Amino acid sequence: MEPAINTLISLFKSYAGKDGTPSTLSKEEFHNLVISQLSTFVKNSNDPAVIDQLMGSLDADNDGELTFLEFWQLIGKLANKQGGFSQ
Repeated sequence: MEPAINTLISLFKSYAGKDGTPSTLSKEEFHNLVISQLSTFVKNSNDPAVIDQLMGSLDADNDGELTFLEFWQLIGKLANKQGGFSQ
């Protein structure tokens, strides 16, 4: 499990900060990450409305960026669904 966590951290860091703060994902960075890394798990990931809705549901402090902890919520939800743990 440790390699998987390290991979998630590395991917987050590689997308974060390309157009701003290196510890958060902007909407554009988040969109690029989803398209590149999660397009099978996030249906219609090319649709900006889907990304807006998804980001809005994760952005707890409504600052327009995702911290790693906010992003981690998405990973948990996707893993839960993929593993058949949620309905």
